[in-house]
Amino acid sequence: MHETGWAVLDGAAAPPRLVSSGVIRTRPGVPLPLRLKAIHAELTAVIVEHAPDSCAIEEMFFTTIAVTVRATLQARGVALLAFAQAGLAGHEYNPRTVKLALTGSGRAEKAQMQAAVQKALGLADKLRPNDVADAAAIALCHLRTGRMKGLTVLDAWGGGK
Repeated sequence: MHETGWAVLDGAAAPPRLVSSGVIRTRPGVPLPLRLKAIHAELTAVIVEHAPDSCAIEEMFFTTIAVTVRATLQARGVALLAFAQAGLAGHEYNPRTVKLALTGSGRAEKAQMQAAVQKALGLADKLRPNDVADAAAIALCHLRTGRMKGLTVLDAWGGGK
């Protein structure tokens, strides 16, 4: 199963508020063009429903699994296309920048990141699955870098899941 997590935050709220979140799931046995079409359609529906004023996505980092890299890059392209079609720029953040913005350390572990997201959004529980928590972390990084004022929506592609 391939998962694309997304989160919509209200950045005008203090502290920021999680408006909505979810996961777009596609099956590996389905041809890649149809999986990309599903990701685009569902992400576009999220953008239409929530009308964000900004979008952010995780910047790609090098990995040695070529199939995962290809699928991830293509899914990112579909997300960036959905952003552009909505008239939104797709701001990109590498994992180290996201970790630094949320925890003060560019080497934070997954558990530290989840705790930081939970605290920053005032949530009773950690966001699940991890792709949703990652998406919210990217959105919080986007907020903390001062590049947006209101709502933000984002996609964090979990290519190998």
